[in-house]
Amino acid sequence: MIHKTWETTATIKQIECVHNEAKKFVVNNVLTPGKVYDVKNESEEFYFIVDNSGRIGGFYKEYFKEL
Repeated sequence: MIHKTWETTATIKQIECVHNEAKKFVVNNVLTPGKVYDVKNESEEFYFIVDNSGRIGGFYKEYFKEL
């Protein structure tokens, strides 16, 4: 149940979105290229960030670069 406290936990690091052109999913309305996002959790494949909607979302690492 750790996902219930992600919005209030400390930021791990910051990443910058490099593109929002997904092949399979619609991410262009919650990610903005060039914007810096706070990472709340991370797995091998995903970053869990506070997206443009103000909620936590999990996104493939290919959309971002680390700062």
